[in-house]
Amino acid sequence: MIYAVAGLALGIAIGVYLPVFPQAYAKLVAVAFMACLDAAFGGFRSAKEGHYNNSIFISGFFANGLFAVFLCYFGMRLGIDLYYVALIAFGLRIFNNIAIIRRLFMKK
Repeated sequence: MIYAVAGLALGIAIGVYLPVFPQAYAKLVAVAFMACLDAAFGGFRSAKEGHYNNSIFISGFFANGLFAVFLCYFGMRLGIDLYYVALIAFGLRIFNNIAIIRRLFMKK
């Protein structure tokens, strides 16, 4: 619980001192945000299904986010818009997780 509060405080502090980010990083931030949402909904889904593992959640959260950002960064360097691929993939996974979570709630 202390890590969640510390992370929230750190996020608020960063948001207060750095309220905007450069336009060049907008695509990377969008992909990172979608990766974080995907991990959060995936963790919530696995918790509702009863097989949540914190180490898998944390490693997936950072690994998916970093891989997606690096993929998009290298795509930008090559002149290929790979961030569309990442956004579509994460969007589909998020909607899939939400649909499964909804079904799990409706069963009870």
